[in-house]
Amino acid sequence: MSGTADKTVRIMPSATPTEAELAAWAALPRDEQIRRYQEALSHPDCATPTDDSMDDVLAAARQQAAARTNG
Repeated sequence: MSGTADKTVRIMPSATPTEAELAAWAALPRDEQIRRYQEALSHPDCATPTDDSMDDVLAAARQQAAARTNG
């Protein structure tokens, strides 16, 4: 069975959201936004130490987003 539910993207917090992601995030109730932040921050990757600065992390996120939109 193919329908719009198959195409639904589960919006999660992002350093570089698209306009569509921003709109979808804004449409979520505050409690759901908080729950999704907590879920994202409880991921094991969030407990991995790094020597990267926040600027380094943001630059990498922007590169990934650019590759996604240009690829």
